[in-house]
Amino acid sequence: MAEATSKKEKIPLWLDCDPGHDDAFAILFAAYHPALHLLGISTGYGNASLDRTTSNALSIREAIGRPDIPVIPGTRKPFSREAHHAPEIHGESGLDGTDFLPSPTTSALRCNAIVDMYEALMACPPHTAWLVTTGPLTNAALLFTTFPNMVDHLGGLSIMGGAVGTNFTHANLGRPFRDASGQTRERIGNHTPYAEFNIWCDPESAQSIFSNPRLSSKTTLITLDLTHQVFATESVRHLVLYSTKDEDRQNSGRSTRLRRMFYELLIFFASTYADVFGLTDGPPLHDPLAVAVLLAEYGDGQTRIGFDDRGRERFRIEVELTEPELGRTRISAASEGVRIPRSLDTPRFWKILEECLERADAQVGRIPVL
Repeated sequence: MAEATSKKEKIPLWLDCDPGHDDAFAILFAAYHPALHLLGISTGYGNASLDRTTSNALSIREAIGRPDIPVIPGTRKPFSREAHHAPEIHGESGLDGTDFLPSPTTSALRCNAIVDMYEALMACPPHTAWLVTTGPLTNAALLFTTFPNMVDHLGGLSIMGGAVGTNFTHANLGRPFRDASGQTRERIGNHTPYAEFNIWCDPESAQSIFSNPRLSSKTTLITLDLTHQVFATESVRHLVLYSTKDEDRQNSGRSTRLRRMFYELLIFFASTYADVFGLTDGPPLHDPLAVAVLLAEYGDGQTRIGFDDRGRERFRIEVELTEPELGRTRISAASEGVRIPRSLDTPRFWKILEECLERADAQVGRIPVL
């Protein structure tokens, strides 16, 4: 982890994403947490095609009232594989489920995303800026391969990706499966029984990052084992729909356009997770945890979100590059290596996320909707 940051300092970060229902919440968190400074957003293939994820990022930026944040499209496919998407989870657009998402009125910057990421992060003081990735790791791998000096300058790298299994935590990863021998086994991944989607999409890029010893020591991996402890339950969805500070609004059943948009995104996300995985408590909100972990050692105790890594335990990660377990992340204990938190302060996470939503709602004018 980067060194603890004082109360007055903001943590600069660049968000590399593939919006995506949970990416929308990651953008919200990064854009409106007062301890964070969102330098820019790069997009890639993943939950949908690059054109759609870029359009989605622009729409989210407009919906939350932050047109100042640069959005730059990155890679359309892995370096050595075909691009894959997840319409069964996120719909054809990548953000199905709501009519309140505005169409973008501005365009993405037609720059080189890898160069722009590098320049924005290098412009920050040494060891302060973070790269946060919530999609396949193609853009990130190209960044560190093209500019190897970026590794020493960076404060930290936070990745949403990978899975370990219930020997690591007791998260519910959905329906068990039968292996080739007919034995019933625990599901580890969310795309295949063995692999999480982001890592599976481009396992070579993931392996290039995890095999870099200087980079892995600065890396925090947010796995499914952690994100499946953070379900957007009915009570959480109610928190998203109504401001906790406005009892009249709750009593009248009135909400705002922005809150209704995020609520409907969660409803759609919940329905696909129930259909595909049999998880009926609500969808796990994966991606914003990769942003929230930047606050794990923040200097302000009122802002800090506790993440438990069992006394700074570290792991070596190997990514399976062949079938049938393509994209599986295998871990082994190491004296130095990747940090993989096992649990977090979930109530504080939801409280802080709702506060970010309230700030965004105030920014756009709390436009009412019945």
